[in-house]
Amino acid sequence: MIDESFHLTPLDVRRYDFGRAFRGYNPARVDQFRDQVAEEMERLTRINQDLDSKARSFHEQLRAFRERDKALNDALIAAQQLRGEVREQAEREAQLILREAQAEGERIIEAAKSDVRRMEEELDNLDRSRRTYLSQMRTLIARQLSEVEASDSQVVASTLRGAGSNSSASNRE
Repeated sequence: MIDESFHLTPLDVRRYDFGRAFRGYNPARVDQFRDQVAEEMERLTRINQDLDSKARSFHEQLRAFRERDKALNDALIAAQQLRGEVREQAEREAQLILREAQAEGERIIEAAKSDVRRMEEELDNLDRSRRTYLSQMRTLIARQLSEVEASDSQVVASTLRGAGSNSSASNRE
């Protein structure tokens, strides 16, 4: 943990006055050491500032990546939900189309059966009409034949009577 109450800067190191004492340290060497310490502190401070700047940048990038990740996850969830809804809708529409097609097929089959029944009735009626017509024609032809035969018989009989009268008249002459 960093102690916030004590901050030593390179400038503080350069300006610090050790004071003079009898038989103390060599002032030139102390000043030289103090300059070296200050330069090292300046270098470390720059490095620390660069690292803090990079850390802030990385934290910002991390935050942006997390936001993108969250947005992507939200989009993925929405897409999955939409896919599920679309699939359900498609299944409902397919079932509806299938039911409509089955109903239409049944309607067409019933119409075809009705047409077949109607045509069979027409065919039966036509067959009955044909048989009735043929029966009437047979009756008419039989009657006509009877009349022709009767007429033939009368012509033959009248011819025979006429020939018999002529022969009797010829015989009489």
